[in-house]
Amino acid sequence: MTEREIRSWLMDMDGVLVREELAIPGADRFLTRLRELGMPFLVLTNNSIYTRRDLVARLGASGLEVPEEAIWTSALATARFLEDQRPRGSAFVIGEAGLTTALHDAGYTLTDRAPDYVVLGETRTYSFERITRAIRLIAGGARFIATNPDATGPSTQGPLPATGSVAALISRATGVEPYFVGKPNPLMMRSALNAIDAHSETAAMVGDRMDTDIVSGLEAGMETILVLSGVTTREEAERHPFRASRIVDSVADLIDTLG
Repeated sequence: MTEREIRSWLMDMDGVLVREELAIPGADRFLTRLRELGMPFLVLTNNSIYTRRDLVARLGASGLEVPEEAIWTSALATARFLEDQRPRGSAFVIGEAGLTTALHDAGYTLTDRAPDYVVLGETRTYSFERITRAIRLIAGGARFIATNPDATGPSTQGPLPATGSVAALISRATGVEPYFVGKPNPLMMRSALNAIDAHSETAAMVGDRMDTDIVSGLEAGMETILVLSGVTTREEAERHPFRASRIVDSVADLIDTLG
């Protein structure tokens, strides 16, 4: 495989920069080096709960300095997608501030009366009443969008049901499958690349999951780098039918390759 010149970087957040709210060793030096070199980068997350400002504060509490404009979430990608598909449309939203703020900023009206879309995102307080309302609206013709297909999310007590699980519940009740915008949909990667005016041929995706980060980077035509600082082991990576361009222990191993 020929070596590509990498001019811009996309990276997952959990497992790549932080793990259980602690910075992964070397992540601060990696980000500092990217800034010193003036290389465009984006921190990606499928989590749609938080706004950019929330995530900047969360990373800052871990000792990592990331500007707001370097954050890209599935909520932002969803808002960008809907803005392109149906400008100034309407949506019934199950989600939190990260999603509602992104849709408001995209010019969307949030309503539970004959919306164009039902948009499902992440929340820590899924309401039976709102899920019921979503089911009835979809049965009545609203289009079904979900921010990401992740079935569970991490917590200190163990896994939590996430967007993909609740989407399955709604699909089972309606017979309608959602369109998932977040990883592994290459749409998430393309919207991120467009946000920093980058090209896939000279961009790298750094992630800790083969089934979301690596496959979406691969399908978007990017260099893919699997880090072993998150949920995937080298042995698990080998079981997949596709491979990352590179496997490294952590982003600390990438600092010397930046130049």
